[in-house]
Amino acid sequence: MHWTIVKLVNRRSQSLSVVLTESQADRQTDSPDRPPTAAAAAAAASGTPQSLKLTYPETLDRIKEEFQFLQTQYHSLKLECEKLATEKTEIQRHYVMYYEMSYGLNIEMHKQTEIAKRLNVICAQLIPFLSQEHQQQVVQAMERAKQVTMGELNASIGVRGLPPLPHSLQAQHLSQHAQGLPVGPHPSGLPHPGLALGGGSGLLALSGALGAQLAAKDERAHLEAAAAAAAAAEHHRALGLRNPLAVQGAYPPGAFGLPPPGVNGDLPGAAGYGAGLHLVSPQMNGAAAAAAAAAAGYGRSPVVSSSPHPHMRVPGLPASLQSAASGKPAYSFHVSADGQMQPVPFPPDALLGPGIPRHARQIHTLNHGEVVCAVTISTSTRHVYTGGKGCVKVWDISQPGSKSPMAQLDCLNRDNYIRSCKLLSDGRTLIVGGEASTLSIWDLATPTPRIKAELTSSAPACYALAISPDNKVCFSCCSDGNIVVWDLHNQTLVRQFQGHTDGASCIDISNDGTKLWTGGLDNTVRCWDLREGRQLQQHDFTSQIFSLGYCPTGEWLAVGMESSNVEVLHVSKPDKYQLHLHESCVLSLKFAYCGKWFVSTGKDNLLNAWRTPYGSSIFQSKESSSVLSCDISPDDQFIVTGSGDKKATVYEVIY
Repeated sequence: MHWTIVKLVNRRSQSLSVVLTESQADRQTDSPDRPPTAAAAAAAASGTPQSLKLTYPETLDRIKEEFQFLQTQYHSLKLECEKLATEKTEIQRHYVMYYEMSYGLNIEMHKQTEIAKRLNVICAQLIPFLSQEHQQQVVQAMERAKQVTMGELNASIGVRGLPPLPHSLQAQHLSQHAQGLPVGPHPSGLPHPGLALGGGSGLLALSGALGAQLAAKDERAHLEAAAAAAAAAEHHRALGLRNPLAVQGAYPPGAFGLPPPGVNGDLPGAAGYGAGLHLVSPQMNGAAAAAAAAAAGYGRSPVVSSSPHPHMRVPGLPASLQSAASGKPAYSFHVSADGQMQPVPFPPDALLGPGIPRHARQIHTLNHGEVVCAVTISTSTRHVYTGGKGCVKVWDISQPGSKSPMAQLDCLNRDNYIRSCKLLSDGRTLIVGGEASTLSIWDLATPTPRIKAELTSSAPACYALAISPDNKVCFSCCSDGNIVVWDLHNQTLVRQFQGHTDGASCIDISNDGTKLWTGGLDNTVRCWDLREGRQLQQHDFTSQIFSLGYCPTGEWLAVGMESSNVEVLHVSKPDKYQLHLHESCVLSLKFAYCGKWFVSTGKDNLLNAWRTPYGSSIFQSKESSSVLSCDISPDDQFIVTGSGDKKATVYEVIY
């Protein structure tokens, strides 16, 4: 562009010199008593205008205009180039995912072939022990079993012929091979999956089949999301403020504006386990993982990023494809200070040891009757509080059986949703905030709970609350981006932290009460020094921040994003972990009080439990609607979630 501008200036300078030369010649030759020259007469006769002679300012203005035009074109092309680069990266990620799945399926195919051969040998050894008549019947039955037509095969897998590969994916596949995608040796002497399936076209054909299945799943996901949106439409209304829950989606206030899961599909296990808890063992071998992926419609497997057993890793395979050797797609990546991403090799004891759960069991369903945007559980683990539209309901979970609320606390306005509710550690005071400018402080020690104070700020809504460890101060994240600090004893506003340029959506405080972490819709996470009242750190992201949690043992901060990623940041070092099991925005996040694990929930209906900090998947639960909120009991024995299908769910953590 700079050479273009230089050429333009040179061309303008030459034109200006010619104009000035002609102007001087005309002044020398023209006089009042001299008739016009032949050239002037010819110009007048031909009607050529003489106003083309420009002054210096006019010439400079034209150059400036052309420069601005070229600059605008440059910025436009730059934005287009960045967009294409982003799309290219996404397509590359999809291609690697298809490759990993195809290899896992190839391993499963060879395993099943070997099983069939062994069963055939066993049958051949057993047949001589049968009577002559039975021997003939068995042999005929075995021959009939081997005669599988293409029609029967297609009917069994639900595919009518092999669908063509989309042109965009085919082009990406060819470009990847042209660039020399590194492919290492396969274990047990197995051929490359593409060759095993018929040369280069084998992988293309498999990718096409996977694409068709994923497209069908995507269509079903759209239909389910539309049905959920219609069922929840009565709760949806437009707010006159920007907030993370008041946008279109599958539940009224909190869809966060993201589409249903795309080509990655739903996580596997839903078909096998139903809508309850899905426990996928990270130690499952590659063939079992591939079978689980196939049974779930070729979705992305929620197993660990890399095999937790080092002796199972394939030597010589590039690090970027190590997870493919066991048929397990990578979902946890370490991001270095220079931005390099590498799959995480989980240690052998990633899911072992004291304080690490084995799974979780659903024990209670609390039918709130409205979308549950906020939940909390008491220190005694006896009571659960669920916040919905205009009220908080109190539940006694100490006894088994069906549940009905033992109390209802009417808060805010009737049509406004509760966004956050927090208990003080003594369990005698509850603070409630939501789509209103006031916070309600409830006295729970009386026979009938009552409001003992209200705190009013200038912001129209509160998105999240946090309580200091000494129970003396409350922090509220406001829709205007401010963090308001309240003195709970005097019910007064102490100070405001200003920095977020859009709504502050989530908050957590360190165990020593000296640092506060906040996330916002301005794509930033900020750390505040509570002693000095100033901002210490700022982390910028490319996505809005919907949830975060600070590890009770220090050092690590987990952040849930609109982009579906969970990022675990080291608070004093530049490295971090990036986790990719969610298929949609991450709506809530909470650390266990031991700090060894944490949970996240999302619009994809998932509750994920992760190992701190590298994100080995401990267990998953698939609920029937978006999971908007979560909490963990202080003894790490219970998990409570609130969802878009108007209920809360209580899980018991099994160690």
